[in-house]
Amino acid sequence: MALYESDFTKFMRDFLDKHPEEREQQREGRALWWDKPQDLQTRRDDLDSNVPQKAYYYQPDPNQG
Repeated sequence: MALYESDFTKFMRDFLDKHPEEREQQREGRALWWDKPQDLQTRRDDLDSNVPQKAYYYQPDPNQG
């Protein structure tokens, strides 16, 4: 365990101790935006559908006349 604790970490720890409702809002926000069930097949399809990008985007394509 590190002995150093930044001023911001101390502030946030103190703030969250004084405002316990903020922790519940954090959980709700995380559930809204991040904690979603994942479909592995859809994820594979998304990764497989990527088109490789050229090293230099504006380089002309010699196959197109």
